[in-house]
Amino acid sequence: MRRTFLFWIIAFVVTLASAYYQRITGPTYPLSGTVNIDGEKVNYKLNRSHSTSADCPVLIKINKSDVSGILMWKRFKTDDAWTPEVMHYKDGELSGFLPKQPAAGKLQYSVLLGTGEQQISVPPAGNVVIRFKGDVPLFILIPHILAMFGTMLLSTRTALECFAKEGKIKKYTWWTLGFLIAGGMILGPITQKYAFGALWTGFPFGMDLTDNKTLIALIGWILAAAALYKFKKPKVYIIGAAALLLIVFMIPHSMFGSELDYNKIEKKKDNIENINTYQHQTSKSEVLL
Repeated sequence: MRRTFLFWIIAFVVTLASAYYQRITGPTYPLSGTVNIDGEKVNYKLNRSHSTSADCPVLIKINKSDVSGILMWKRFKTDDAWTPEVMHYKDGELSGFLPKQPAAGKLQYSVLLGTGEQQISVPPAGNVVIRFKGDVPLFILIPHILAMFGTMLLSTRTALECFAKEGKIKKYTWWTLGFLIAGGMILGPITQKYAFGALWTGFPFGMDLTDNKTLIALIGWILAAAALYKFKKPKVYIIGAAALLLIVFMIPHSMFGSELDYNKIEKKKDNIENINTYQHQTSKSEVLL
């Protein structure tokens, strides 16, 4: 009983640590830092993910009302000109807004802070890229998160069970595989459909790392489940599948995720406009005839 309890504690700690690491290293986690302007220390936290349902606020907390702020933004991977927006100061805060974008649409932006003597860029190096996503219903999102959390917990617990003399590895293996299928291959695509308009953007349709790493983990645990019946020593495969899942869980979430191609949209608009112009000219010629 004591060993079983210890195994669950270890599995829980590993799960929390991996989830936390994945969260803070992902490209959707807010970018934060500190800059100094005119002797004032300014802490900033800039969003890198936002809902498609509303414009995204950009807020810089600063106690000096004589510091001006200009929000600079443009659509990601386009030849658009930068759009400047004067930020407004109120109650110790400079504020501006990024216009909402379609699902998977991205903007790149930065903030220029200035006084009469100094001007600095926030962040100091480069720009921030923010991706917009559709709102996912909680009755889909919460079970998805819980199932993926449960997958990591059960995967680690199954690997630890391999070190018990009479471990229940078969039961834990099937529970792990079941949670992975439910969370990663059923609820995962549904969540992505709500958020970005596509069920699956991994192999062979795209390079979405979240989808691909889920697929890799699934293959690993399918092989582990098969090893229970095909090999005399399946523990090696189970430990390997658990290690593989841990590795893919450590990969930041949403890397190489869904991304709207604005250039394709503009090209499609141009084609539609050309067709409409041609049809208008044709109908006008027929009237003249």
